[in-house]
Amino acid sequence: MGVAKLTDFNTIVPESKYARVERERRYLLHDLPEGLSRAAHHLQITDNYITGTRLRIRKVRDPQTNKWIVKFTQKFAPNPDDLSRTIITNTYLSAIEAETLSIFEANEIRKNRYKFEFEGREFAVDMFIGDLFGLVLAETSFDNDDELDNFPAPPFAIADVTNNEVFTGGRLSELNIEEVRNEITRSGLLNANAARKS
Repeated sequence: MGVAKLTDFNTIVPESKYARVERERRYLLHDLPEGLSRAAHHLQITDNYITGTRLRIRKVRDPQTNKWIVKFTQKFAPNPDDLSRTIITNTYLSAIEAETLSIFEANEIRKNRYKFEFEGREFAVDMFIGDLFGLVLAETSFDNDDELDNFPAPPFAIADVTNNEVFTGGRLSELNIEEVRNEITRSGLLNANAARKS
């Protein structure tokens, strides 16, 4: 008798004691916020999203030290209508483990990540390169739901895109900058920003 094929219907994914809830808001920016320059210290990030899964391999390089951190990550939103709350599990990889996993078909994103503090809150500002050159996003994390739900968009943001699936890493890995610009136009994000500031 053969071994039964694994499917979404017969495979159980128990809750992991290593998983944690990540609460984030994500914002679309015109460019780096005032006071932050491209020459400022940043990390170089390459994300490879493994096609058809909730998995990615993230390589983070500090250009000042030429040291790398590689993480194998599962990240997903339990509620697809609320992308501000995700479940994330990270496993840190050695060089040989990272090389072994690089055989999978994947969609790649490359970006430079800057730390930016505004009114006592830290943001991660991502300037995308490669196929997404011209896209700039900022993220900030929260310790609890109340902070997350009541946080106003910062003045340097064009729009809050937290719950727009196009601006998630997995979806962005399938797009180029023209497709993202078309989505920005289609969604009216620039108009929403103008209305918010008037």
